[in-house]
Amino acid sequence: MPEEQKPERRYDLIVWDWDGTIMDSTPTIVNCIQQACRDLGFKEPDDTLASSVIGLGIQDSLRRAVPWIEPAHFPKLTERFRYHYLAKDHELDLFPGIRELLHSLREDGYLLGVATGKSRVGLDRSLKHHQLEQMFHETRTADESFSKPHPGMLLELSDVMQVPMRRMLMIGDTTHDLDMAANAGVDAVAVTYGAHPPSTLKEAPSLIHVDDVVQLSRWLSDNLTVQN
Repeated sequence: MPEEQKPERRYDLIVWDWDGTIMDSTPTIVNCIQQACRDLGFKEPDDTLASSVIGLGIQDSLRRAVPWIEPAHFPKLTERFRYHYLAKDHELDLFPGIRELLHSLREDGYLLGVATGKSRVGLDRSLKHHQLEQMFHETRTADESFSKPHPGMLLELSDVMQVPMRRMLMIGDTTHDLDMAANAGVDAVAVTYGAHPPSTLKEAPSLIHVDDVVQLSRWLSDNLTVQN
């Protein structure tokens, strides 16, 4: 009896954003930006403005979150942000169901990558804490590449892993992720449970918006392969 033919894959490499997509960290990041401003006596951004910059590199994030602060103060502001974030980093957790979804994709033979606005030190610390060091084949951070929405991180992942852009899929929770994907010529899925609300995510191109990890898992199951 002939062996059952496996479905043709549409994508080979699935690239994930970290904060707000894998890690439930949006409220903490917002709070740390605001606390850093309070430490230095600066006007703090509201929740909407602070959450809008999540996904960018730390320098770009702070410049956009508090544009009224003189550039000379940003090194100290960055220091205070990192102080508060490090104090809470160990309390953060993955979104429910994400670990199982990643494991399932890896078991099915998909390549997994990360493209994040975090620093290399920050991402590595989080990967180790959550025992995900062996889950991803390649990762890129904003401090060793370009900050989103520049396509640099995706271009580098494509080059290193020898996967063409048309065979890659980006998953993220902000327009920064979606715009990076569009700039690289990569398809993208938007998750609405992170930093940017659906009304904001609509401003950037994506294949679909999903509201939780269950919907994301279902969509991936239905769309990672070519349906006959």
